[in-house]
Amino acid sequence: MKTISPSRRALEAPASAIRKLVPLADAAKKRGIKVYHVNIGQPDLPTPAPVMKAIREFPEKTLEYAPSAGIREALEAWETFYRKKKFPFSVQDLLITSGGSEGLIFAFFAVTDPGDEIIMFEPFYTSYAIIAAMGAIRIVPVTTQVEDGYHLPDKKTIEGAITSKTRAILVCNPNNPTGTLYRDEEVKLIKEIALERNLFIISDETYQEIVFDGRKALPFVTFPEVLPNLIVADSVSKRFNACGARVGCLASKNAAVMASILKFAQARLSVATVDQLAMIPILKNHREYINGIRKTYEARRNTLVTALSEIEGVTFRRPEGAFYLMPRLPITDSDDFARFLLEDYSDKGETLMVAPATGFYKTEGLGKSEIRIAYVLEQKKLVRAIAILNAAIKAYNSR
Repeated sequence: MKTISPSRRALEAPASAIRKLVPLADAAKKRGIKVYHVNIGQPDLPTPAPVMKAIREFPEKTLEYAPSAGIREALEAWETFYRKKKFPFSVQDLLITSGGSEGLIFAFFAVTDPGDEIIMFEPFYTSYAIIAAMGAIRIVPVTTQVEDGYHLPDKKTIEGAITSKTRAILVCNPNNPTGTLYRDEEVKLIKEIALERNLFIISDETYQEIVFDGRKALPFVTFPEVLPNLIVADSVSKRFNACGARVGCLASKNAAVMASILKFAQARLSVATVDQLAMIPILKNHREYINGIRKTYEARRNTLVTALSEIEGVTFRRPEGAFYLMPRLPITDSDDFARFLLEDYSDKGETLMVAPATGFYKTEGLGKSEIRIAYVLEQKKLVRAIAILNAAIKAYNSR
């Protein structure tokens, strides 16, 4: 019988740099190796007690479908959340999504046709490339450099990436995977380019409150003139340590865009009822909790920076937000090194899993000396993980 093959877009979609080595980590654990997971942004901090209480005490006897745009009470909670941040969004501007990832899928598909382009600043979150492949969307990368702290290049460089097919610029601030917090003038630059060239801005604000050293992320909603061009993708996963709840939110003042996105949402019917309702208490009263996790991650950032500084040949810049750091290591193949950690190396029965940076770049050949580290472990565990990394680099390079 002749073999039937998947579609070309399925075959050409990239694997996740964050998750593709999970089978190797599972095999290491079966061999009795303890694996420190710094490959994935899975927070280890407790989910807020009111969220867990709402899940345990769900009163209904039947789990019914929710409205495709979201349960009214949950939408009103998101409206309250944004109002406290001085974001100008009302219920009619919002749609609850199955995590931030679904929101990004909807946003990408709502503003592009197959063959259209989205400008992204690389390195970028690996799932963006998978979503683009799903929609036959072309990513046009603008490269940023570790030596510059992964900050944006000048206006001329960014505008040089714009073509007749460009539909949007994607910005994640603070940034995953680099931990960079864009300066106010960088945010204003993107706003100016989008208005001058009539482009959408897709703003991934998953980490918006997780910023350090007393700084704040400047949101695009600060500028009323850009609101018709703006789509905000948001999530409870990281700010409320609720990755498994799969609840996010899309927000835009562009009514035509939101009406189009609603049709996509109707195809997947609804977001989980219990998860939507469980988020209501923390969305309405979130500041104390977020202040607490910000302090925790800032302390972990400081610990990680100190530990990495002791490794010879490592280049990095102190991250300013989110909970990621992307260092350049004295290696030449980050994918091979990541496999080496899981297949061939352990220190006193322990190793670590990292995300090789090649999967965070579109440009071929970039990221071969970089990895992404998620500082989602307690400080003591982080110190141990980086000690293993240091020893592993020496062992890898001496083979």
